[in-house]
Amino acid sequence: SAGKRVFAVSPACFLTARALEQIKNDVAYSNNPVNLVGISAGVSYGALGSTHHSLHDFAVLRAINNITIVAPADNFETAEAIKQAAYLHTPVYLRFGKKVMPSLDENNPEPFVFGKGRTIKTGNDVAIIATGETVYPALEAARKLEDDFNIAATVISMHTIKPLDCDLLAQVAADCKAILTVEEHSVYGGLGEACASWLLKNRYNKPFDIMGIPDEYTVTGSQSEIFNHYGLCEQGIAAKVLQLLS
Repeated sequence: SAGKRVFAVSPACFLTARALEQIKNDVAYSNNPVNLVGISAGVSYGALGSTHHSLHDFAVLRAINNITIVAPADNFETAEAIKQAAYLHTPVYLRFGKKVMPSLDENNPEPFVFGKGRTIKTGNDVAIIATGETVYPALEAARKLEDDFNIAATVISMHTIKPLDCDLLAQVAADCKAILTVEEHSVYGGLGEACASWLLKNRYNKPFDIMGIPDEYTVTGSQSEIFNHYGLCEQGIAAKVLQLLS
């Protein structure tokens, strides 16, 4: 029941590194109904630097059996994630940032269900699959592509990294000319590699790329400055789409 569920809250960088053994053994292996809440995830801590950035959490937790991994993109998704996690009887990792995020589609939001991505915008030229705080810049990039280049993009909030919504992934792989994933995480082991693995195993052959943090210690700056440096912004995502479609 919800009353017996435990919420464990800690900065994501420490929760999924220092406590990884406990997550693996005491939570997942023991199948305890625990919500692991990683706050200030990604590069939310900005100028505190790489020691405080959480760019590994998707990768390490995807390798652990029996845990659902969720990164909401706005207040609607966050509220729904908390409600659903409270009544789930298996372990969940909820990943939250610090930035105030605009609503993706406040007038008529698609339902939020663990394991089912949400289509925020539809288009047949390219699919931009993002998660967490990168979904809104992906949506901004899609609007720019439509206004400036007449390119119609599908934008998906893939809030659940595990289990991945393979049905939705198959749909966009069939309908769109190219696929781009965007995440506030290392390019290794996260959303992009999860999508790439599934697409290749299922013989989809479309132009594909992963946007995230490269294999390096991040530059020093605010979250917005880091996003801009690595192209995780409207201009950078739009430019990557144009490169893919060329």
